[in-house]
Amino acid sequence: MTRVQVGVGAVVRDGGRILVLRRAGAHGAGTWGLPGGHQEFGESPEGTAVRETLEETGLVVRPTVRLGFTDDPMPEIGRHYVTLFIGCARLDGEPQLREPEKATALAWLTPDELRARRTQLFDPLGRCLDAGLLEKPA
Repeated sequence: MTRVQVGVGAVVRDGGRILVLRRAGAHGAGTWGLPGGHQEFGESPEGTAVRETLEETGLVVRPTVRLGFTDDPMPEIGRHYVTLFIGCARLDGEPQLREPEKATALAWLTPDELRARRTQLFDPLGRCLDAGLLEKPA
C-alpha cells in the first residue's frame, strides 16, 4: 500500500482504567490495543470511535475529547497509519468480545498497568502512552 490511512482508537475510561483488547487476526495479533479501526469516508473520528466500540465490545460510548494522534508507519507489513485517539465516556453496557476473529480477550487497565506491559502493546497504543496522551483529562 502506498497511501497513509487514518485509524481511530477509542480511549474508553471507567474510573482510572482504560478498556483494551488483545488483538487477533490482523496486524499486531497478540498485542493489547484499543477498540477502534479505520475511519470511513464521511465519518468523523468521534463517529468512528463510537461505531467501532459498539461493534467490537457492545459498549455504548459518548466521545468527550480529541486526545491527539500518533504517526504509525508499519513498513514490515507495507502500511502506514495516522491514528487519532478519542476519549470516550461509557454510557451503557458491559464489555463483551463481539468480534472473536478480531480480539481474544479484554481488560480494564490503568496507564501504569499499560506501562508495565509496554512490550505487549499494539504500536499505536504504545506510542499514545509514550506521548502522554492517556494522561490528558477525558
